[in-house]
Amino acid sequence: MYVPLLLQDFLKRAVYHYPQKTAVVDGERRFTYAEIETRVNRLANAFRSNGIAKGDRIAVLSPNRLEMYEAFYAAFLLGAVIVPLNTRLMPVDYEYIINHSGAKMFLVDAELAPLIEPVNTNLKSVEHYVSLQVKGFDNQNGWLIYDAMIESASHTAIYEDVDERDMATILYTSGTTGRPKGVVQTHRSLYMNAINTIIHTRAEDEDILLHTLPMFHVNGWGTPFSFTGMGATHVMLRKIDAAHIVHLVKTEGVTVACMAPTVLNMILNEPAAKTTNIRQDVRVVIAGSAPPPSFVKAVEQELGWTFLQVYGMTEVAPFITVGHIKKAIRDEGDENRIHRLKAKAGISMINVEARVVNEDGEDVEWNGQEVGEVICRSNSVMDGYWLQPEETARSIVNGWYHTGDMATIDENGYIDIVDRKKDIIISGGENISSIEVEGTLYEHPAVLEAAIIAVPHEKWGEVPHAVCVLREDAHVTEEEIISFCRERMAHFKCPKSVQFVTELPKTASGKIQKVVLREPFWKEADRLIN
Repeated sequence: MYVPLLLQDFLKRAVYHYPQKTAVVDGERRFTYAEIETRVNRLANAFRSNGIAKGDRIAVLSPNRLEMYEAFYAAFLLGAVIVPLNTRLMPVDYEYIINHSGAKMFLVDAELAPLIEPVNTNLKSVEHYVSLQVKGFDNQNGWLIYDAMIESASHTAIYEDVDERDMATILYTSGTTGRPKGVVQTHRSLYMNAINTIIHTRAEDEDILLHTLPMFHVNGWGTPFSFTGMGATHVMLRKIDAAHIVHLVKTEGVTVACMAPTVLNMILNEPAAKTTNIRQDVRVVIAGSAPPPSFVKAVEQELGWTFLQVYGMTEVAPFITVGHIKKAIRDEGDENRIHRLKAKAGISMINVEARVVNEDGEDVEWNGQEVGEVICRSNSVMDGYWLQPEETARSIVNGWYHTGDMATIDENGYIDIVDRKKDIIISGGENISSIEVEGTLYEHPAVLEAAIIAVPHEKWGEVPHAVCVLREDAHVTEEEIISFCRERMAHFKCPKSVQFVTELPKTASGKIQKVVLREPFWKEADRLIN
């Protein structure tokens, strides 16, 4: 029997089994799954009455909120495609993405509407703008109003002929090294990732998920689908604020949250986190730069939260590996080893085949030392980049997606990301992992955040340079930081210079933008050469 794997079926299941359970909490607004179903049906009918049909693209510029969650499911009912937009881009980026995707409708949070004003006359494909209302912010003249659209539309269910290989979302990469690429994910690829998420994060109907991760960031790692399917409750978070996160964890009974290490680091350093009595078990799912084992230990011992490391990227919907500790290793009871392994990317998820290969495409030795590139194949890998077949062909070669991430793999099959290809520092012929050096910097009691980048050097070609944010009231010198590193690692790996800043540039998902940090050093080098 063939039954297509469709994302709207996750909501269908939740409504069938949990109709009166709270589905979404957004500030003072609370809706059950039965109420969400009615709102989604109305929204789908409103989309259709405004000309949206199967295959049409609907762009959404919004922080995490109820309306964005509903827009996913309403679009899927029609076979339409959601294009979520990063809220931290420039107007010119929105102009490119909207025109490149050919979005026919544009949903915009009222607070973010000024980001569109400079370019809205250049958005050639958009036929309707829809304002997502925000208290204290005016709606734009001539735009449709989201609430009014829902109120005036029929609640009759829509049944469009949708196949699992149909597009569901186009997710545009950050574009820090050029024009953003539109990653095409189908119902099938996102469905398979959602199943992986349910299995490996152990999602349950008793879960209360806090959306600390932006839902525009690879669909919030698929949590609007996976945790909906299990009948969990979604708690929306409009902006990252560590104190407010702690408050929501306590008052809403949050049991799970997905976030970047930088966000979790903010919570670790939030005074309220140490004084608030949180009785329920909480697990945090982390992806991004590999944290040092001491960070994992602090989360589990100081916060009492369970730490789960995952690894992936937009092109894989996004999960590839999970930091699951095998039972045989747990039974050994070596806590230091367990924390080290939890800090690694981990082992392949179900439905994912991952390898670490050398430049000849051969598997590296499982010794935790030899470095190669992570490649994978899976039902959750993208169909390709929207309207960019050449880029697709460069990324998917002989049926394997090439991640561009460099890693080792140990005797137990645990993958450890050592760097992006572009972030490996080659100094005097020696390869230096910036992640390894950052792990040492995070052990310094004065360092709150750190990034290691390559800067030009006349003799060695390039050398490590540290960019550090210090803890409040902390004082340390460049010489002390360098000396601290030299006591703990090979001298050639240590930073040769240190820069202190008040904050590090980050993407909306909390990843440190090393390309921004590197740019002024290499621009100056080019200027001197030319």
